Amino acid sequence: MFQINRITSRTCSMLGQRGAIFGLAVLDAAKVDDKLIVLTADLATLSGLDRFVKSYPGQFLNAGIAEQNMLGMAAGLASEGFHPIVTTYATFVTMRSCEQIRHYLGYMNQKVIVIGSGAGLSQGFAGNTHYTIEDISMMRPIPNLQVLSPADAASAVKLLEVAMASDRPVYMRLTGNLNCPIVYKEDASFEIGKSHVLRDGEDVAIFACGTMVSTALKAAKLLEEKGVSSKVIDMYSIKPIDREQILSCKTHKLLVSIEEHSKMGGLGAAVAEIISEFSGYSSLLRLGIADVFDLAGDYDGLLAQNRLTPEQIVEDILEKIS
Repeated sequence: MFQINRITSRTCSMLGQRGAIFGLAVLDAAKVDDKLIVLTADLATLSGLDRFVKSYPGQFLNAGIAEQNMLGMAAGLASEGFHPIVTTYATFVTMRSCEQIRHYLGYMNQKVIVIGSGAGLSQGFAGNTHYTIEDISMMRPIPNLQVLSPADAASAVKLLEVAMASDRPVYMRLTGNLNCPIVYKEDASFEIGKSHVLRDGEDVAIFACGTMVSTALKAAKLLEEKGVSSKVIDMYSIKPIDREQILSCKTHKLLVSIEEHSKMGGLGAAVAEIISEFSGYSSLLRLGIADVFDLAGDYDGLLAQNRLTPEQIVEDILEKIS
């Protein structure tokens, strides 16, 4: 079992979430699981799978740029007792293959792990065809499908282990690039349907997922300098979501959700659905990607366009609570 420490967290960070999973974790898993099959849509090298392909050529399938067929192949393999992991760009595996995921994984409940890389805005200059800002809203309503969003590369490896131990299909969205921010420097346990409180505070409760967890922690430090105490929660399990953790924040003056996803249908929407069932909760400030097609640009610039930098988040929170 993978252990997070200062060395492994740094190594994983350099590789990014995608590199840590396919360059390290999947290789280790194949050593003890000869039924593990990795399928990709002509994205082996970019997914960090070169070492896996050389080491386990009989456990690798390149479906070509045919994502829908790839999901069908994976579901068929699962039905015959294999343990398939499917990966390609998040936008193609969720949007182009949504029907296959709904029917083969959801309806038929075939145990396939779908890993969407480059989620959010991390594809930068590749433009809107490669941005993935709707995947949570598309995957979350599918029955039986679990949705995960790791905060950093080391926790991505831990969550892959959790997904492999589950008896239900999983969609995992990977955000960020190489040298992604480190959130976890010490080992932690992860469980589907739970979350982690990374920082405690009494004034504002911040729910974040993916690389926005690191951004939320930076924003919380800036808020502290201005006299605002903030609780930061890593909502790595989007579905099922940690209802108890959300409902425990009733005394906070403001609830905030931060995600590298459309403001509609994602983490913020999930939090809103839960607190709307009860009275007495403070208002929810949902921060995420605006309802527009962004101009192509570098990753940091795109985040700034959507007011997802720590400084911009602090401005929006202070304006809301003033």
